[in-house]
This record gives sequence, C-alpha cells and structure tokens, in this order.
Amino acid sequence: MTAPALVALAHGSRDPRSAATIKALVGEVKAMRPDLKIEAAFLELSKPSFQTVVDRLVKQGHDEIVVVPLLLTEAYHAKVDVPSAVAEAQARHAGLRVRATRILGLEPQFLEVLDVRMREALRAARVRELDALVLAAAGSSDPLANQAVARLARVWGARHKLPVTAAFASSSPPATGEAVRAFRAEGRRHIAVASLFLAPGFLPDRAAELALEAGAITVSEPLGAHPELARSILARYAVGAVELVPV
Repeated sequence: MTAPALVALAHGSRDPRSAATIKALVGEVKAMRPDLKIEAAFLELSKPSFQTVVDRLVKQGHDEIVVVPLLLTEAYHAKVDVPSAVAEAQARHAGLRVRATRILGLEPQFLEVLDVRMREALRAARVRELDALVLAAAGSSDPLANQAVARLARVWGARHKLPVTAAFASSSPPATGEAVRAFRAEGRRHIAVASLFLAPGFLPDRAAELALEAGAITVSEPLGAHPELARSILARYAVGAVELVPV
C-alpha cells in the first residue's frame, strides 16, 4: 500500500526569500524521508498553490494526502484558510482523502532553533553580553495565538535567566520597538531580538527595523530550514497518516 503523500502547506509571501526558505525546509524533510512523496505548497502569494499541487498528486495516482500546515499559531489561517483549502480539494476530486494535521505550532524544541539563530546573530554582531531578550512574532487578532507566543517567551527567558518580552509585528501590542524601549527605560542596554518567524518577509523585516531603531543590539534570522522543524513536520505527518487508515 502506498503511503499518503505529504503536502507541507505554508501561507506564502510576495517576498521570494520566503518561498525559497520554505522549499529549503521541505528539502530537509525530503532528505529524511526519501521514500515519501513530499511537496511544498502555498495558500496564497507564492507558487505552487495548494490546489495545483493536489491536482498534480491526483494525476500521479495519489488518493490520500496528509497536509501539514506550516503555521506557528492557531490563528485565522489555521482555523479558516486551511480547512477551506482542504474542503475545496476534496470537492474537486471524487475519492480523494485529505487529512490536515495540527499546525506546526510552537514546540518547546523550537527553542533550540531560536538559540542557534541567536548565537549566529550575536557572533555576527560581536556581542558577548545580554541583559534582556525580545521574542518577535507575527501577531494575531486572536488573543489565544498571542498568548501561546507569550508562554514560549517565558519558557525561553527562564532557560537563559533573562527577562523576555513577547512582541508582535502586527495586530497586537507591543511592537518590537516598544518592547526594546521598555527594557531600555529600565536601564538595560544589551537587548537582542529573536525572530519567531518561519521565513523572511515583510513582517520579520519590519520587526527587525523597529527593534534596531529602538536600540536593539542585534536581531536574529527567522527559524528557516532546520532539521528540528523538519522532524516536527514528519511527526505531524505520521499522526495524519495513521488517522487516514480506515477503522
């Protein structure tokens, strides 16, 4: 029996760096499981679209697909866009079975990736001292999504014994610049900002710009193509594949 295909479904961006990073991450997944049919797809703004990838998989003979949403928080895209895209795919292809898994989310092990990116940024800036951290995320109108980022920030701060504030690039305060200025008002001068984004794009760039204008000493790169994320994608896929098995 052929294993279900895996579609890693990202939001998409007009910034070409975003799609390139997502495809590099999916490349990591493919390297770990060369036996699986694995594709990257996007909800909007980047190619290939989800429906294009589904059409291609069906044409190749696949009748089961596990979709892993490459989203970090349970906000609008996870609750509305992904289910809508899956429903449309199933309506267009009789007999096709599609299972969307939980989003990639904010796993505690992603703190390892944050640390890697932060060490890279600190080395590049030749910084050896820190007295505060800001965890910058996209932000959402959904308070539960923002609370998930705040919880991760607290765990990260406890790990490094440093004060950490969660900041957001859109929809919710504080912005990264505000978070940095608040720490500076407390007398802290060595403030670094971590980018809790999967890939580069407008929002990460804006968050970094505001942070540096406010006096941050460095801003790390987004999580990007890292084996830890690839392993989490495969873990989501494994659950989704089991859920497709008839009972």
